[in-house]
Amino acid sequence: MSAAATADSSTAERSSGQQTQEQPGRTRYVILGMGNRCEMYINAIAGPHSEVAELVALADTNPGRMQYYQDQVEAQQGRRPASFAPETLTDYIQAEGIDRVIITTPDFTHADYIVEALTAGADVVVEKPLTVSAEASARIAETARETGREVIVTFNYRYSPRNTALKAAIQDGIIGEVTSVDFTWVLDTVHGADYFRRWHRIKENSGGLLIHKASHHFDLVNWWIADTPQRVYASGGLKFYGAESASRRGIDAAERGTREGSETDPFALDLRSDERLQALYLNNEHHDGYRRDQDVFSAGITIEDNLALVVDYSRGAILNYSLNAHSPWEGYRVAVNGTEGRLELEVIERAALLPAAGGSPVDPSVSDDAQSNRLRAKGERLLLQRHWEEAREIEIVNGEGAHGGGDRLLLADIFRGAGEDPYKRPAGLVDGIQAIAVGVCGNESLATGNAVKVADLDLGLEAAADV
Repeated sequence: MSAAATADSSTAERSSGQQTQEQPGRTRYVILGMGNRCEMYINAIAGPHSEVAELVALADTNPGRMQYYQDQVEAQQGRRPASFAPETLTDYIQAEGIDRVIITTPDFTHADYIVEALTAGADVVVEKPLTVSAEASARIAETARETGREVIVTFNYRYSPRNTALKAAIQDGIIGEVTSVDFTWVLDTVHGADYFRRWHRIKENSGGLLIHKASHHFDLVNWWIADTPQRVYASGGLKFYGAESASRRGIDAAERGTREGSETDPFALDLRSDERLQALYLNNEHHDGYRRDQDVFSAGITIEDNLALVVDYSRGAILNYSLNAHSPWEGYRVAVNGTEGRLELEVIERAALLPAAGGSPVDPSVSDDAQSNRLRAKGERLLLQRHWEEAREIEIVNGEGAHGGGDRLLLADIFRGAGEDPYKRPAGLVDGIQAIAVGVCGNESLATGNAVKVADLDLGLEAAADV
């Protein structure tokens, strides 16, 4: 069977929702973190996985956001989930017999919540990245080894059909042994700018884009080529956003995006322009002072917006990676070179932005794109060219829903248990650590100017392998 046919048939099988493993009763869940991301899990438990999963309670440090989602669930299901304070997590897990904790809190809080949940007797499902530092990673791994509990890291990009098709082609050996990977990812001035409005803008909170965003990308490379990173050299900086960069270009920062006159500023996010954002964030600022709409050109940003890395892999492959967070279009290009040819995947998620579209933090994988044209059109293409042959296209077959149907497949694996998967898409603790390993080493390289070996940092990989 060809690489494309294999990928397509696997996708069709997984999208049916039929699982090979039966789970008696319903697994009891709590969700920690009531930001934007938790909604995917809430809807999954309430909808297609309600017969195997039960949402017992929600928790957040902001009572207003917690109430917002309680209201949403009650409106959809006619029942209101309980709530509890995050600092009582251990007591709640043990008193209510919670089986699994889903963590969608800010990245720097992941380790503490994961360790506490595992110690209290629950398994964990955590949004990427696993955590933001080597110390925190090692602490998670050691706790998982001591308790024997499971940690699932949700890398939904693995499940996107285009990425699975590339994995299938590499795995089938049609380009021989992989020698190098060129990977460029560009975030546009809607999606990219949004990381500089929120808590992500502080490196201690998110690990910067090398960890918060690029752990997705490094996980893809690790998974595509079935190899582990060994050494990282990084370069980068804050070149576009932030007060210093803006001052050089004569740009004045505002206090925030929610203000009079924001409609003429393509970088402003006015929370009043979106009913959901207003209800979730603006109306609840008085609880904790968190502002979702900080100006991207204001002071205090400590993350980079332009990054480049060279990564050596254990079997000899080299990764050349770059990330830009202020591009006029959004998408990525990856080329995989092998001893027998080359694979090229190009994805254009949004081809252009007009000023009127600025400031809206939407998911580019599902947004409309009225600006596509013949020079740059929204879409995706996977090309194979073997030595001494013409290039040919490998078909990508998408499913329904976000990320080409990939989110639906991921959620099925989480809530129903992963069946036999020839592409090994479900990600566990070791995968989560290997994904952040590149970013953690990259941040160290940025700080020192030197190449950094993964083995020189204690990330807990040996402990994770024993789980």
